[in-house]
Amino acid sequence: MKYSKIIATGSYLPAKVLTNNDLAKMVDTNDEWIVERTGIKERRTISENENTSDMAYQAALKAIEMAEIDPSSIDFILVATATPDSVFPSTACILQHKLGIKGGGAYDMQAACSGFIYALATADSYIKAGLAKRILVVGADSLSRIVDYTDRGTCILFGDGAGAVILEASDEVGILGAELKADGSYGSILTSSGHLYNGQIKGSPYIYMDGQAVFKFAVKSLTAIAKELLAKVGMTSNEINWMIPHQANLRIIEATAKMLATPINKVVVTVDRHGNTSAASIPLALDEAVRDGRIKRGDNLLFEGIGAGFTWGAVIARF
Repeated sequence: MKYSKIIATGSYLPAKVLTNNDLAKMVDTNDEWIVERTGIKERRTISENENTSDMAYQAALKAIEMAEIDPSSIDFILVATATPDSVFPSTACILQHKLGIKGGGAYDMQAACSGFIYALATADSYIKAGLAKRILVVGADSLSRIVDYTDRGTCILFGDGAGAVILEASDEVGILGAELKADGSYGSILTSSGHLYNGQIKGSPYIYMDGQAVFKFAVKSLTAIAKELLAKVGMTSNEINWMIPHQANLRIIEATAKMLATPINKVVVTVDRHGNTSAASIPLALDEAVRDGRIKRGDNLLFEGIGAGFTWGAVIARF
């Protein structure tokens, strides 16, 4: 049986740091209030001359460097993003061009904060089906461009960044299983409805979120899908070396870990420094833990994420 195995990781964060004290100058909030409710202390924001594809490109280069491969050997590119450079062409095609790659498939996947999980599961399926041998999967978002900085309920949460992994067909155990779900009836509790219509923006161009509703749904859904996937692959939470969750809110991460009986010291947490970077948050956290030595070859990893749609999912992989 062929597996898809993560052979490399990479990430990129914009240079500009936006602290809680910076936000306190823009909206009625303060550092203590934000940290207590979210665990976030700072986040990064993209510069005016950067695009989502630029962040994706930098993260991809880091992964390619770690893998020690020729970019032309990548035969498929999936970019998970809710903030593409343009309506079309896709950010994946723009990234492909920047990497100097021609041929092979490339497209964007829009599952909001669950995007990386969806893209990882899709890439795994492509490799197992023999449709590709080496796939670049990137999660990249520039949410600061759709945040209303007069709304303290949302502007404190979101940041920008990109993370990447390279998956390769392997005889060694890699991705063990995935589970994906969606329920569109919950779409109204987290949405950004703005879209182009006859040259104008129709709907709100900003993120709207019902924070309490999202929190309740997230903890319940993430716990359930993680337990479902563990049972599916025949593992227990005790066999997971590291949980790498979507970095939305520290309280959601802690509550989910508790429900799964996973010690918090076995959870990779970056939300305090990155904020919620949507599809980028899981690969950003993964790359940090790989590069600082916490995650080692042979470790069992549980990825889980939830986002607007509502969409949610989980992946278990041996690194």
